Amino acid sequence: MYHSVAYTSPDPYRVTVTPDRLHQQLGWLRRRGLRGVSVGELLRARAAGRAARLVGLTFDDGYRDFLDTAVPLLRGHGCTATVFVLPGRLHGSNAWDAEGPRKRLLNAEGIREVAAAGMEVGSHGMTHETLRRATPQVLEREVAGSRAALEDLLGSPVPGFCYPYGGVDRRAIEAVRAAGYAYACAVDPGRLTGQFALPRIHVGERDSVRRLRLKQLLHPVRRRSLPTLSAPAAPPATAAL
Repeated sequence: MYHSVAYTSPDPYRVTVTPDRLHQQLGWLRRRGLRGVSVGELLRARAAGRAARLVGLTFDDGYRDFLDTAVPLLRGHGCTATVFVLPGRLHGSNAWDAEGPRKRLLNAEGIREVAAAGMEVGSHGMTHETLRRATPQVLEREVAGSRAALEDLLGSPVPGFCYPYGGVDRRAIEAVRAAGYAYACAVDPGRLTGQFALPRIHVGERDSVRRLRLKQLLHPVRRRSLPTLSAPAAPPATAAL
């Protein structure tokens, strides 16, 4: 679970890794015979029994630096990833963060460029509003509304959702399922772990290759194991080049 890739200070929420650190982390994956892929590709490979050497890479919030900085690094290492974007904040910034520097978000053209570069685009809601204990109106707007907006923007299905702040409850999961998503990502959903609440490992600037290895080893201990999952449908040929 990544967020922003930039040379930024301060970083009070630990959402930024420098390009140098990301390059080091992706190189570590490659040296171990692992390859970073989108969540959709990972789940399809898992359902087919071919996911042993794959690692799902996600980038939350849809920062402009994903296109400018992360995508070239990912492609240079032979990786893809899923970026979760906010169609209700096109041309906007991370206004939900009370502290820290303002970061530009992807606009409509940037989101299309990300998809054309071979990355998977998912929804992070319309405006980055927490969905835990949200009203039915908020759930409808943030979950179904954001998917409709992105599919209209891209002209192709949007398979994945990511809960803002990692906050998830059963009503949010049901809203995601009802909206037609194939999967959803959380952080540490505990008993709710499953295809619509996938656990992830936070990766930050402090994560050297030694810390990454430790996180990899501890992940099965710290997170509930996933049940058998069905494979999300593959995106149409026009979704990415």
